[in-house]
Amino acid sequence: MIGRLRGRVLSDEATGAAVIDVHGVGYEVLTPVGSLGRARVDANSDVELWIHTHVREDALDLFGFATEIDRRVFRLLLGVPNVGPKTALGVLSALAVDDLARAVERGDHARLGKVPGIGKKTAERLVLELKEKLRGLDSGSAPVAPPETLGNEADRLLSALVGMGYRPGEAERAVSALGPKLSTEPLANLLREALAKLTP
Repeated sequence: MIGRLRGRVLSDEATGAAVIDVHGVGYEVLTPVGSLGRARVDANSDVELWIHTHVREDALDLFGFATEIDRRVFRLLLGVPNVGPKTALGVLSALAVDDLARAVERGDHARLGKVPGIGKKTAERLVLELKEKLRGLDSGSAPVAPPETLGNEADRLLSALVGMGYRPGEAERAVSALGPKLSTEPLANLLREALAKLTP
């Protein structure tokens, strides 16, 4: 089984599919949207991904994650009935680990139900199965201010970042980190600074 890859990104599609060149071998890896932007990059511009190898009778798929915790949560999601790899990937594309843990802890079925592929029954099952397992999980992320407290400029910035493929949770963290600048800087400057915070 492949557990980790380090190599050069040859291609990165908006859908989350990427090809990672490791010493001349190109591995096709499926990642949550925005993961490559958060992954560790070394001095040679090689990216490091934590890999989950999913073996089926007719295929062998590689799923890549920026952190080991992201991979661990992906595997927890796979343990939930009726949640397969593509659905689990969709959950982590729509929600950062911290946001998922909060939604599960609060029993926020409405938020979970907005994730593509997650219906009402699956949202209820996620809460039931994951509440204890995700409790206390620390992804090392800074706390995020609720988006409604950030103001109109922040809303536009959030929309722009999500439109560029970043997950809402990632975008919210980057916008929150800008603090007082949100009310004084032009949107173009704010976007540059937010992108700098999202890029290792």
